[in-house]
Amino acid sequence: MKLRQYVCVLLATTATALGVTVAAPHQAAADTAYGCGYPQVCFYDSPEDWQARRWDAAYKDITSTYQNLTPQAYGSYAIYNSRNDDGVLLHHTDGWTKCLGPGGVMTYGLAVVDKIRIMNSPTCSY
Repeated sequence: MKLRQYVCVLLATTATALGVTVAAPHQAAADTAYGCGYPQVCFYDSPEDWQARRWDAAYKDITSTYQNLTPQAYGSYAIYNSRNDDGVLLHHTDGWTKCLGPGGVMTYGLAVVDKIRIMNSPTCSY
């Protein structure tokens, strides 16, 4: 048995003997970060929406090409990627692109995101 496995078994046995309950964090807590359910990419139109954790548009489908944003998402103030292991390639009106990794947040001033591509890669690699 590897040392790490042995230590885990030993700790679990000791905790059980002492009547201590060891549990992983409840997944639902992570599922609603910033008001955005898993597995979505949420768009917040204004700083007020962001602070209130009230998203205006959300996307969840992995695609092979860009998705044009709806008027509710176009030019948003903030974007949050609630996905665990998928990146989001953000396309800006000036042609610039940026990868928003799992759990990533991006806020904007002058740049405008006009389309996205949710990819089965945390780094948006093809």
